[in-house]
Amino acid sequence: MDNTQKVKRNISVILVVAVFFFFGVYVGSNRRSEIEKVAGLYGKDPQVETSADFSSFWKAWNIINEKSPDAEKITDQERVYGAISGLVGSLKDPYSVFMDPTESKAFEEEIAGNFTGVGMEIGVKDETLTVVAPLKNTPAERAGIRSGDQILKIDDSVTSGLDVEKAIKMIRGEKGTTVTLTIFREGYRQPKEIKIVRDIINIPTLDYELRPDGIFVVKLYSFSANATRLFAEGMEQFANSGTNKLILDLRSNPGGYLDAAVDISSWFLPGGKVVVTEDYGDGKTKVFRSRGYGEFTENLKFVVLINGGSASASEIVAGAMQESSWTLQMTPCLKLLSPNGSLRTAT
Repeated sequence: MDNTQKVKRNISVILVVAVFFFFGVYVGSNRRSEIEKVAGLYGKDPQVETSADFSSFWKAWNIINEKSPDAEKITDQERVYGAISGLVGSLKDPYSVFMDPTESKAFEEEIAGNFTGVGMEIGVKDETLTVVAPLKNTPAERAGIRSGDQILKIDDSVTSGLDVEKAIKMIRGEKGTTVTLTIFREGYRQPKEIKIVRDIINIPTLDYELRPDGIFVVKLYSFSANATRLFAEGMEQFANSGTNKLILDLRSNPGGYLDAAVDISSWFLPGGKVVVTEDYGDGKTKVFRSRGYGEFTENLKFVVLINGGSASASEIVAGAMQESSWTLQMTPCLKLLSPNGSLRTAT
């Protein structure tokens, strides 16, 4: 056998071995579980007890890697955040939402008191993006936005199926730029476009005054990070005003920190009184009780005002007052709370 034949035979043997090797690799790869095919992802092992089958999740993950032309544009961490968002969305609860670190930072800036935008709180009501309340002295208020307005379009984008976080990103923007909102309002025959110029929004927190009729009015615009400190200052002014008549105006207050709601309720409820209870199901609850500051629990003629734009922490405070042997009166324009059955009205 000459050298040429030996070389051809050796090459043939190598090719056969290579074919069997790669065939084995292929078969072995396909027999691995989908999660074993995912490399370089930290924390893949479940940390909770569940009987759910995650194989379809990891299969989808790998199919995206193999077939999506945009797979490389999305980081693994962004995919995880998207999956968590979908997990929360499975609750079908409009008040439960996942925020990634960027969204969480933006939310913290907003609730701390300032951001760039149009100045209104929004939420999803009856599966429709809806204005909870415009903030005082903001572009939204000046443009005529009202509580209860349904936002049908943001610029040219239809809002149907749009979650709140995405809507916020679309509405916010650089100072001086314009966003066009197509809104529908009760009494409108057809939707209306409202153009709003974005600006720096400094969220107002609290105003107070002693009226000529001897009634001290505290207007709380939001339960922001500094609400408890400012409210304490307002209560000090009330204590020194020489009157026992107080109106706490929470109309169009979209809420904020739960702790601020508990703290403010503590000025009027005895220590230990329940302010709000979080119910997690299966008998698991967390109770938040009044800290019992005890300043204004006796001889107080007190009215709490709320309306359709009062949400979240505002509802907690008003509800706590109502449940503490207070009575509730409904009027065409607002709800009034007053102590000892002594009902008051306001227009």
